[in-house]
Amino acid sequence: MFRNTLHCLLFALLCSLSNLASADVLVLAAASLTNALGDISKTYQAKTGEKVTISFASSSALAKQIENGLPADIFISADLKWMDYLGDKGKIDRASRSNLLGNSLVLIAPKDHGFTVTLDNGGNLPEAFTGKLCTGETETVPVGKYAKQALQTLGFWDALKARIVGTEDVRAALAFVERGECAAGIVYKTDALISPKVQVLGTFPESSHPPIVYPIARISQTEQAKAFLAYLIQAEAAKVFAQYGFTPVQP
Repeated sequence: MFRNTLHCLLFALLCSLSNLASADVLVLAAASLTNALGDISKTYQAKTGEKVTISFASSSALAKQIENGLPADIFISADLKWMDYLGDKGKIDRASRSNLLGNSLVLIAPKDHGFTVTLDNGGNLPEAFTGKLCTGETETVPVGKYAKQALQTLGFWDALKARIVGTEDVRAALAFVERGECAAGIVYKTDALISPKVQVLGTFPESSHPPIVYPIARISQTEQAKAFLAYLIQAEAAKVFAQYGFTPVQP
């Protein structure tokens, strides 16, 4: 039921992109960037008059759409793999690629329904709660892949894998926890911070999963795309990203 509903919503979202030709810049971005990029694009449009349209979904879904010929100007992924994938297919401008942001991985629960847990080797996560744990699809969606790696590293995976609900992107996982449909969730710190309906129970050790890195690259060669990408890596945009909990990536 979870998956069927989300597949329908994602299909409708991606189909609607064919109607976005009027945008000066079309950005395809990981769902976890929704709030920050929304604010940044509004400021940019007010300053320049250039129309920026952003479509948010899981990095895996967007990468597949780009591979299949979806016209877009800029892609921002929530992991390196899907940018590498498009690079190998010749779908991005390699010279424009850089690492834009970092993030953290956290365990959440519905507000006022938290539980005590230890997130380290020998910790008690599988026994600390009953019910389902929501995160992204663990084989394709970046947050789900990070979550699986962390659970495996800490020795929780075998006890929890049958209880995991994989979602189409991180915002869907967050929504299920907000509604209490999952007793716990693994999402990015930035997603947890924007929701008053969840509480953070702990942060997974950085050593338990690969670094969470958001690469950015141009798909098109338009001057508008070049200008907006340049704006996204400047101090004004960086300040907004930081307000939402993203961290800069060290060169």
